[in-house]
Amino acid sequence: MTDSPSRYQQVATAARCIHDGFLDYNRSFREITARAGRRFEERDWKGQMADIAARVELYELWARRTVDTLRTAIGDDLAAHSFWAEVRECFGRRVEAVPDAGFMKTFFNSITRRVFGTRGVDAAVEFVQPPPEEGIESLTMRRYPCWNDLDQACRRVLEDFAFERSYGDRDADARGMAATIREQLGGVQADADCLRFEFIDSHFFQGTRAYLVGRMRLSDEIRPIVVALRNDDEGIAVDAVLLTADQVGVVFSYTRSYYFADPTSVVAAVQFLHGLLPDKPIDELYTVLGRLRQGKTERYRQLMHHLDATGDEFVHAAGDAGLVMIVFTLPSFNLVFKIMRDVFRPPKTTTQEDVHQSYRLVSRHDHAGRLIDTQFFRNLELPRERFSEALVDELMREAPRTVAVNGDQLVFAHAYVERRVRPLNLYIREVEEAEAKRVILDYGRCIKDLAATNIFAGDLLLKNFGVTSSGRVVFYDYDEVMLVSDCRFYELPEPDEDFPLMEHATTRFVGAHDIFPEEFIRFLAMPAFLRQTFLSEHSDLLTAEYWRDIKRRRVAGEVAEIVPYARQSIAPQQITL
Repeated sequence: MTDSPSRYQQVATAARCIHDGFLDYNRSFREITARAGRRFEERDWKGQMADIAARVELYELWARRTVDTLRTAIGDDLAAHSFWAEVRECFGRRVEAVPDAGFMKTFFNSITRRVFGTRGVDAAVEFVQPPPEEGIESLTMRRYPCWNDLDQACRRVLEDFAFERSYGDRDADARGMAATIREQLGGVQADADCLRFEFIDSHFFQGTRAYLVGRMRLSDEIRPIVVALRNDDEGIAVDAVLLTADQVGVVFSYTRSYYFADPTSVVAAVQFLHGLLPDKPIDELYTVLGRLRQGKTERYRQLMHHLDATGDEFVHAAGDAGLVMIVFTLPSFNLVFKIMRDVFRPPKTTTQEDVHQSYRLVSRHDHAGRLIDTQFFRNLELPRERFSEALVDELMREAPRTVAVNGDQLVFAHAYVERRVRPLNLYIREVEEAEAKRVILDYGRCIKDLAATNIFAGDLLLKNFGVTSSGRVVFYDYDEVMLVSDCRFYELPEPDEDFPLMEHATTRFVGAHDIFPEEFIRFLAMPAFLRQTFLSEHSDLLTAEYWRDIKRRRVAGEVAEIVPYARQSIAPQQITL
């Protein structure tokens, strides 16, 4: 391009197209988010779950549309690096100091990566430095002074965060909130110690619950407060009041589904939450608020910063080697990286596309506190010198179509990245008997929670489950994930003299989704005392009748309420969608 008015107009046109593409994406995101309040009031849980999937797909949809618009508007000049450097300058100057400008810059980077097929980071055309942090003062808050009367202050909170549908008994809920706070803070002195409540000016919707998210300013400290609201036949009611970082951290866990919330500034909301949960990584907070691409950007920045500050090597992750994925980790960092093998070893019969589809299914599904959130990276570059030789040898031998060398970098055409947890099969060998029994029982509850959200894990081996830092069992191997409603559950037929079914050499002609739960017993490779513990509570998992009933409920539109906290006033129930 030459220096001319037309050149500057082309630059401005490209920058404007990207800006408009982001605004269209953000508008669609907020429209779906805004529906959550109505979904909650009308108990439209089916619509809420559909919105989870729809919102996840938005970013890629608008990124593709924006690239198509640019190709039409700019033509051949779209592939010129010098042109893009000018577009970045034009774009950056015009969004600087705009609330949530970091989201706009991330979207800009996404467009350049699609235009150029970028490996790693291209500092010549991308925004590399993180945007300046916005002050929490840009976050609209609702404040409620406590005049030595917690009951009154709690009543004002509930009145202010009202819905069109009324509370069942708001005064009783306010008294219950106040009683919980007094219990946590040490009695009636809490009424004097609590100076005020401060809540983010937005409901947070997740699953069948709405949350009020804030903090308590006390005489000598600041503590988190999250109020969980349910909506049942009696009206809206307080279901729980969470007052510790551990309790709130579980609600904002990387195993939970994404929230529907519309704070005045997402960046400021993340900073606010990080102040309450300092051990929670920033990237996970962006992700749990539904801003998946920004969470992915922040995770990558943290990884690069960590690599610059450390010297340890990437090594094979703890646990048994997978038949589908090569899994490695950096011991000093809490992530694992999954690289798909070019050829899967028997008995695996799935294809690479099948596996990708399984991971996409999980990304669009209710995680229910049992599925680890996974991020998909294309053309990820990591320094070759930071890899152990044994790991490089396996990567180049087993995944040459995915892994390549580019100078001093290893380039991964695609990689799945997720939080590292301790594999369950290793964990039960390392802990005392009582703890091993506890997690084996939670392993069974994990399978049931997944089934309640219409997920059949496929491969139930203990090595495919892990234990989080909070001691919760989660599932992380999505190679064979299916919907329960797509499966067919059968009892094993009785063998006879002409058809010795249980002999190893017998061939069974069954479909990919034909499941025989009686065979699950072979997955329970654990000491006898743990198997006995498991069967004492979860023997129903080994019956086709149990799974057919679960399938019937899912097909009928029922959903089990699975909440991440100790419920204060109601028992678990099935809700019809």
